[in-house]
Amino acid sequence: MESIQAIKQRFGIIGNDPKLNRAVEKAIQVAPTDISVLVTGESGVGKESIPKIIHSLSHRKHGKYIAVNCGAIPEGTIDSELFGHEKGAFTGATQTRNGYFEVADGGTIFLDEVGELPLTTQVRLLRVLENGEFIKVGSSKVQKTDVRIVAATNVNMFDAIKKGKFREDLYYRLSTVEILLPPLRDRKEDIHLLFRKFASDFATKYKMPTIRLSEDAVTLLEKYHWSGNIRQLRNIAEQISVLEQNRTIAGTTLHGYLPNIGSNLPAVISADKKESDFSNEREILYKVLFDMKSDLNDLKKLTMELMQSGNTQQVQKDNERLIQKIYQEKEEEMHFEEPPRPATTSEVLEIPPQIAIPQQEDDKYHFAEEIEEEETLSLHDKELELIKKSLERHRGKRKAAAEELGISERTLYRKIKQYDL
Repeated sequence: MESIQAIKQRFGIIGNDPKLNRAVEKAIQVAPTDISVLVTGESGVGKESIPKIIHSLSHRKHGKYIAVNCGAIPEGTIDSELFGHEKGAFTGATQTRNGYFEVADGGTIFLDEVGELPLTTQVRLLRVLENGEFIKVGSSKVQKTDVRIVAATNVNMFDAIKKGKFREDLYYRLSTVEILLPPLRDRKEDIHLLFRKFASDFATKYKMPTIRLSEDAVTLLEKYHWSGNIRQLRNIAEQISVLEQNRTIAGTTLHGYLPNIGSNLPAVISADKKESDFSNEREILYKVLFDMKSDLNDLKKLTMELMQSGNTQQVQKDNERLIQKIYQEKEEEMHFEEPPRPATTSEVLEIPPQIAIPQQEDDKYHFAEEIEEEETLSLHDKELELIKKSLERHRGKRKAAAEELGISERTLYRKIKQYDL
């Protein structure tokens, strides 16, 4: 059995981090067996190296090795890609096609981004893992295959299972042995080593001197939170190699190539945080609506008191203060040439079927609120009775009756026509 160092050198794996060494060691140990392996880790950590190690050290090394990116294949065609199809199975199936599981018989299949598989495909894959059987799309014939499956994912599988996006039984079938590759930020001693390797490769590729980092640039490199891991580090090394004329890179120069350098952390908002913010905004909105409802209820109460009492002076003052409170912000937005005057009780008094502010020629406000049906009937009768009594008391003089009722003469005239008095 080859040593860990020899395997890393053979497959271009750079670094001496204990977690990385442990992942390579597990790959070497499981390679001679046929058990399924699940490689986990963030995007860009180099998960594709593990299945290559496993295949090359297994008894299947002379068989085919096929890598499939499950997230890159459309849902409608992935079953055909993996298991094949018969001629005429669907529109465009002009001939029979062998799938990856049939082609790789006796070899190894690497299913990258296995967490992106549709649920229907997961059922088919589970059957292959359990007894090596599969059925082509459009066929009823059961076929057998002998393949070793190594899968990889960068998603949290337990969360996917909880959300119903991944089958729990398939997860346990795939993860007989689970190999975790650590993120780059947890391998600080390897970061500069990797950068130097990439810088050397790009210097050879583009035929230019190799770039080197100053001490402060190395410190910055090691402290940075590499959300894109090795892939991000490689891209930055390539950018600097191509764009910088000075081949010694200072910290200030490197600073310009590192996004989110101010916090050294990616700006990630969890789903719980988003849900919490939405909940707070919703509570604020409810509070505003409830406050408005309370103001309207106060206005309704004042109106009822006005209709039931002959002494309107104090009620009128309270009503004017309430109107000013409700429309204070509205007044500031309207920008009239002359300051708007506060509405009086006579301007806002509108009796059911709605309590409203009648629109006069110079009215600046309009507001209406429907009230419950029982209240509408009660106020209707009371209003009719008060108008009749007031007109009788003043012998039909509308102006005197309107002053007594606390409404405008125009409103009273409209009510007389409304009730056919």
